[in-house]
This record gives sequence, C-alpha cells and structure tokens, in this order.
Amino acid sequence: MSTSSPQNHQPLVTLRRDGHVAEIGLSHGPLNLVTRPMLRDLNTAISEVRGLADVRCVILHGGSGRAFCAGSDIREFAHLKADASEQKILFEDMVLRNLALIEAPTIAALDGPAMGGGLELALACDLRVIHENATLGLTESRLGGLAGNGAVRLARLVGPARANEMLFTGAIIGAQQALDWGIVNRISNGSALEAARELAAGIGLRGPLSNRFAKRLVNASLDRSLDDALSLSSRLQQDIFDSADLREGMSAFFAKRDPIFEGG
Repeated sequence: MSTSSPQNHQPLVTLRRDGHVAEIGLSHGPLNLVTRPMLRDLNTAISEVRGLADVRCVILHGGSGRAFCAGSDIREFAHLKADASEQKILFEDMVLRNLALIEAPTIAALDGPAMGGGLELALACDLRVIHENATLGLTESRLGGLAGNGAVRLARLVGPARANEMLFTGAIIGAQQALDWGIVNRISNGSALEAARELAAGIGLRGPLSNRFAKRLVNASLDRSLDDALSLSSRLQQDIFDSADLREGMSAFFAKRDPIFEGG
C-alpha cells in the first residue's frame, strides 16, 4: 500500500505489509533527500504503522534510491532564518520522535549512504543493518549546520568522545568502522534490506509483548533514574506473567513445539 498524499504529488514514502512485518520505504528520487513533503508522508506512514497492533517489527529502507537518505535538501534552507523552528526544526523533530516511539522493534536497512538527516532517521530506529559498501555520517558541520537530534542519539549510542569526533569533523565512515563503534548492528555483503528482512522475521517469531516491553525498558535505562527504570521493570514483568503469551510459551516449551504468540 502507499501512504495517503496530496493529489499534486506522488507519494514520497511507501508502506507495505508482509505478515507481522511492516516496511516503510523512502521514495524520493535517487538520493531520498529530506524535504517537508517527504517528512509529511513519512509521518503518515508512521502513524499508520502505530495503529497496527499486530505489527511485530518495522523496517525503514531507501527503496530503489542510490542512497538510503543523503540528508536534507539544502534548497529548502534558503528562506529559513528566524522561522526555522516553525518551518523545519520542530516538525522534523516530531517525525523523528514518532519514528522512535513505534512500540514494535524497528530496523533501518542501509543499502546506500546515510548522511546528515538520513543518519538521523536511522538513529531513530532500534537496529541498523548496513551494506558492506555503504557509508554514513553526520556531516552538518561541513556546511556550518548542526545535527541536533542526531547528536543526542549518536552520543547515547557510542558515547561522547566518538560522537564528538564524528560531529566536529563531519567524518564519513564505512560499514566496518560503524560496526566497530556500535552505530550499526550487522554488515551485509548482499542486500541490507534482505538481511533486515531475515532479522525481522526472527524477531517476529518471538513474543511480541516481550519485545515491546524490552524496548520500553532499554529506553527507560537511558531516560530514567536507575530506581525508576527498575520499578518499571517490575511492573512490566508482572504484566508478562499475567499475559497469555507467557502461558503459550510455556505450553509450547513442554510440548516441544513452536509457540504461537498473539501479543496479549
């Protein structure tokens, strides 16, 4: 399916389902540049996915583009100054937050470069799979710009020293360095999208309630005090023990069969 879009332009983002996996594909030319219309379509797709209770994993990919996403369309900057927050910053931040708030695990499949705002999109996902020849970077300092959302998420992922180096230099790094630094989870010597689909299929077989709660706890470990995060852990574990999924998992274990989880 395609996301809803004004009649005066083709959808810049696609959405398809394959069982319990949803795929959001960027479809904005060879570079998939971030523009306001593209962000609008992306936000619509995210909203649709968040309304699908049976989705157990979401993949974000660059479609047929040469790049996963090469960053913002600089042409949009020409008339932005005092109204930049209203016209770009706050809206873009909302879309990235909405992407990060998808309850199911999310995977960014990077078959081409992910630069600037493109890497920010990938960093808003839980996992990242990269093609061995793909590159990435928060390159805004090369233009005198700032990767605001990306700076925060990257620092939480790799620590301040490595984040500072990437931000201060605008460095573009390869797949192996990205893996060594913990920016990506896996390198694929074939299609990153196919590798992401394999990973998503495995995630889809696990307890969906368990995975949604695990995502909440990992995020809480970064956002809350230790005591608050552990208190949330206790509450969510009780919810798990109250769930039908755990009963099904135990029954399947003793019957030596694969569990059939319903997500409740």
